[in-house]
Amino acid sequence: MLYDHSGEEHYNIISAMHKSIRKSDDNAALYWTTRMIVSGEDPRFIARRLVRAASEDIGNADPAALALAVSTMQGCQLLGMPECDVLLAQCAIYLARAPKSREADSALAKAKATIERWKGPQPAVPMHLRNAPTRLMKDLGYGKVEEGGTYVCMPTEMSGVRFL
Repeated sequence: MLYDHSGEEHYNIISAMHKSIRKSDDNAALYWTTRMIVSGEDPRFIARRLVRAASEDIGNADPAALALAVSTMQGCQLLGMPECDVLLAQCAIYLARAPKSREADSALAKAKATIERWKGPQPAVPMHLRNAPTRLMKDLGYGKVEEGGTYVCMPTEMSGVRFL
C-alpha cells in the first residue's frame, strides 16, 4: 500500500517524517514527505507538521527554521499542488539538516505541569507587573516600579521555580 489517507498508515507516515527530521536524517525526511505528496496528501497537512517540527525540535537553535516552515505553509496555501511540492521538499530537507533544540518544548511542558499541579488558586500577578490603565489603579500601586530598581517577574510563591 502506497498510502492510507484515513487509517493508521496516514499517521505512521507523518510520524516517520517528523521523526526523520528530529534525527537529522534528510534523506528519510525527503522520502516520507515525497511519499505523502505522491499519494495525494493535502499539502497543508504536511506543511502544518513541518511548522510543528520546526518549533518543537529545532526551536531557538535555528530561528530561521520556523520562518521557513511558516513560509512553506503559506506557499502551499497560495500555490496548491502540484506547484508546492518543491516547497515541502525544501523545507523537510532544511529542517532535517538544521541544528536541534527542544528547549522551548521541554520548558513549556514543565510550566504546564507546574500550573496543573498547583494546589489552590494560581498565584496573583505581582503589583509592579500589573496593567495600570486608570488613575485609581496607578494610585493603588499597579505597575509601579522604583526607578533604577530591580524587580522579580515571577510570583513570590514561585520563587526558585525554573523551567529553563
